[in-house]
Amino acid sequence: MNDLIRVENLTKRFGSFVAVRGIDFSIRRGEILGFLGPNGAGKTTTIRMINGLLRMTAGTVTIAGLDIRRDRRRIKEMIGYMSQRFSLYPLLTGEENVEFFAGLSGLSRAGIRGAIRSLADRMPPGTLKQKVTDIPPGHRQQISLFSCLLGDPRIIFLDEPTSGVDPRNRRQFWQDIYALRSRGKTILVTTHSLDEAEYADRILIIHRGKIIERGEPARLCARYRADSIEEVFLQAVEKNETA
Repeated sequence: MNDLIRVENLTKRFGSFVAVRGIDFSIRRGEILGFLGPNGAGKTTTIRMINGLLRMTAGTVTIAGLDIRRDRRRIKEMIGYMSQRFSLYPLLTGEENVEFFAGLSGLSRAGIRGAIRSLADRMPPGTLKQKVTDIPPGHRQQISLFSCLLGDPRIIFLDEPTSGVDPRNRRQFWQDIYALRSRGKTILVTTHSLDEAEYADRILIIHRGKIIERGEPARLCARYRADSIEEVFLQAVEKNETA
């Protein structure tokens, strides 16, 4: 079996509101899985349940054969998570953020200094000395991704990683994601960007807490006789609304 992550009947209720409705899917080793849906569809809730940050109401999640409920500590060592809302401390500098997250990852003082130099070499001079609030969005995302990868995780969860980033930096970000895949990493990317979803190996479309479509981008376009994932998405939502 080539599945690294298996999700079965995953459900989350907040009182009477059902945010995620019994979804099932798997993620293969070395795959980029795109999780596509509008804001409020259940993407972030799902990703937080999978990595153990949010208690599920029902269902099971297994990662490398380990159960997220019983083996959270062991699973945590495999995972890097770049959160949509909270990735960096805004009042610290970029360098201070890297130093903090590198320390959490167990790097030595020499390793931390090396990590900071490595990132600084990729950015305009002085960027890491600025407070995060003063750093342009594209460079902030670079720092966030770099910090997420400091522990060399096997599995990477990226929640809306290019939100607010300009097209040039977005393309660079996806080049970084492809480079991670070439190193054997398994990646789940959530997005509400319809054009961006086409970069993934496979797509899950989620709407109102339910997965309403799934497959490889080209196959989905062929099945729906569509020219783009945007057309696939609109048809899938309409089909689900009228079902």
